[in-house]
Amino acid sequence: MQATAHPTAALEWSSALSVGDDRMDHTHAEFVEQLNRLLGTPADQQLPLYQAFLAHTVAHFAQEERWMLATGFAPDNCHAAHHATILDTMRAVETHHRQGDLDIITRLAEALAEWFPQHAASMDAGLALHLQSVGFDSHTETLADPGRVRPASMSGCGSVSCG
Repeated sequence: MQATAHPTAALEWSSALSVGDDRMDHTHAEFVEQLNRLLGTPADQQLPLYQAFLAHTVAHFAQEERWMLATGFAPDNCHAAHHATILDTMRAVETHHRQGDLDIITRLAEALAEWFPQHAASMDAGLALHLQSVGFDSHTETLADPGRVRPASMSGCGSVSCG
């Protein structure tokens, strides 16, 4: 029996998901688009799309973490730790799928569709505000005034507490 997709679980990109940084918003819109593509694909055909989605998510999180480090976050900040947890889960899902659990990608995609809006509204919005406050240009990945940033001074998530 062929597994079916779950199109009702799709996440719609809207201005409510915008964090106010054009480059971050563009990356997030791509994330949502790839997530929805997964949700609209039968489970037995998802693996190649999932692998592309995982690669995109690795690059997406690495981009944000580069920006965090460039603007004063400690390397072991909670936002980056949150990313690491998501990526560990995503890698485990691929392993389980290869072992025959064909519905696991859909289950994770549904969970990510629930998780992402809160992550964007809290950690990513906080990061976007922080980037703006220190004059960081996410397109050029440069600071207008590097003197405004103290290296490794932040262990939180921007404007939100991780506690």
